[in-house]
Amino acid sequence: MINIMIGAVSLGLLWAIMTMGVFLTYRILDMPDMSAEGSIVMGAAIAAKLITSGVNPVLATAVAVAGGMVAGVVTGLLNTKLKIPSLLAGILTMIALYSINIRIMGKANITLLREKTVFTMVEAIGLKGNVGVMVCGIIINAAIVALLYWFFGTELGCAIRATGDNRKMARAQGINTDNMKIFNLALSNGFIALSGALIAQYQSYADVSMGTGSIVIGLASVIIGEVLFYHGNFLNRLVSIVLGAVVYRIIIALVIEMGMNPTDLKLFTAITVAICLALPMFKGRFNTVKHTAKVTHKAKEGNE
Repeated sequence: MINIMIGAVSLGLLWAIMTMGVFLTYRILDMPDMSAEGSIVMGAAIAAKLITSGVNPVLATAVAVAGGMVAGVVTGLLNTKLKIPSLLAGILTMIALYSINIRIMGKANITLLREKTVFTMVEAIGLKGNVGVMVCGIIINAAIVALLYWFFGTELGCAIRATGDNRKMARAQGINTDNMKIFNLALSNGFIALSGALIAQYQSYADVSMGTGSIVIGLASVIIGEVLFYHGNFLNRLVSIVLGAVVYRIIIALVIEMGMNPTDLKLFTAITVAICLALPMFKGRFNTVKHTAKVTHKAKEGNE
């Protein structure tokens, strides 16, 4: 059981990077970005292809991030310049990336067994297996959280947040909201591609279908993190996103260990997201009932 938990935490930390990307569009810009399902595969495809071609794994991962950022820019241009609705723009990019990813890999999947990866490099310094993956995941996520916390305190970061909060007001303040959306989409998909590249190296393969349902996983992690751990400030919110991804993976590992059919995981994820989204409504109704009961009780005491 301990090994299962360690494995779940390790994988959760890699998926947390993808969740950060989903958070940037879903929460910061208030727009769903379906291109995430193509970007995560693109990151895996580019990294796997370069690694099997003899390129240094760190450089291959960096190129994968650049590829994801380009995909984000394409989605942004479709939305801002061609005036295609954000949801449809993301779907169009996702569909296009399916063919592009196969072109990159040359086939439907690439194996990385016996290839040098970021994690085999970590093993060389004495951090074996999931422990090394966990340490890498913690360091990368800590760096991303610190970077985003600093960035969204800058003028550019505040402009992006203003664009997500109120586009009309942001434009009235002289902010080019189109450029802000494109930049944020590029940043978001860069993180998602980084996650895909690392997951492929962790699993020792890249597959064209590995991104299916990833947007739902990202949303589930964001919502779980906010419901369980978010208490107010932006730094806490970023940390809660990482913890949400880890908790989600632990939940998945536990339900599989308890005997759930892996083919039912998508259904389980959908139900989990629906429940988490409904929690604020249930909480509001509970508080209303509680307040009503309190007022009624005071009224009765006054009549007595």
